[in-house]
Amino acid sequence: MSKLTQRNGMRPADDQETCPICKTSRYLNPNMKFLVNPECYHKMCSACVDRIFSAGPAPCPVAGCHRTLRKARFRAQTFEDIQVEREVDIRRRVAATFNRREEEFETLLDYNNYLEEVETITFNLLNGIDLSATEKKLANYAAQNAQAISANASRASREAASLSAQQAAEREAARLRREAARREEEEEREEREELRREALTRLAAGNQGEADRIAHEMQKIVLKKSTARKQRQQMESLLKPRAGMAGAGGAAASGLAAGADNGSAALADNDTFVIKGLKPTLPVEPEKPYDPFGGYTEHREYYVLKDTYEHPWLDDVRSKPQFLAGGYDVHEYYARTMFEAFSGLCCFVGDEVAAREKASSGEVATTAAAEAAGAGGGDINMDDVF
Repeated sequence: MSKLTQRNGMRPADDQETCPICKTSRYLNPNMKFLVNPECYHKMCSACVDRIFSAGPAPCPVAGCHRTLRKARFRAQTFEDIQVEREVDIRRRVAATFNRREEEFETLLDYNNYLEEVETITFNLLNGIDLSATEKKLANYAAQNAQAISANASRASREAASLSAQQAAEREAARLRREAARREEEEEREEREELRREALTRLAAGNQGEADRIAHEMQKIVLKKSTARKQRQQMESLLKPRAGMAGAGGAAASGLAAGADNGSAALADNDTFVIKGLKPTLPVEPEKPYDPFGGYTEHREYYVLKDTYEHPWLDDVRSKPQFLAGGYDVHEYYARTMFEAFSGLCCFVGDEVAAREKASSGEVATTAAAEAAGAGGGDINMDDVF
């Protein structure tokens, strides 16, 4: 037995099972539960919590801690190490506020810079570095981006609900497949048993020479039923509607939060947290009526198409059956000729040729300058490696 056990009569592990307030150990009270408060993370038993905080908020009974605690915030400790418990709570709190997504940023570098600054804030909170300024930055960002935070939180909850529903549907589908396989095995076993009884009955009633023929017929029946069953199962699987997967990121543009600045993520010198590099959020335009022509119109800008044009050559087209019998419409000729006549009004060939010649002359000058620079350096001796 160790000296520590001989001195106080308990094992070293029992020290962690003793309430620091009332000094009650789990040895005396096996049903004792320890609770912690995220304000100070001091552990105490549930009896002390009921005794001290039932009347309302009260200061922490641990010596040196002057934080005011409330009974409603006490909860059971999840992790054995209280520092891990505190870090998880702080990271959960920071992540609930800084919940931007990668698709909200213009580049991956901007998103990585944003994550680095968020990790800096988390590190300061964990290690007590400049707590007042860090808490103020956190509060200011939460107030300035409340709409964006709420939108991303709602989107995350919808994705979690969709994922949960998808997993439940997959589990249900797996259960149905198992039941279908079990029913199939049961039906196949019953069919084999029925065919075996039928074969025995026919063999008992028939001649000795018919045994091979009866066995062959039974095999054909078994194969036919098995093939029909497989085809029926394939048809049922094809007819079943497939559950659509929720797009975790399919509608990323619709879920982007509004009200953010542009540039790369950075902490300002004051008490505000500035996020830069965010994509500009465009207002959602109302849905326009369907246009089968894709925005093109038959409106003519330079001329008005008349119903008829007087010309001797067109008189025959309008009157002779040779042209009208095939369904030819002279108005199609009017529209095509007028369109071809006015189609080149906005095309200035001279300006296009001048611009092309100017560009080509610049390239020629650049090439000549490069050749001249190379020629001015003297002859090159290809045998000289230097």
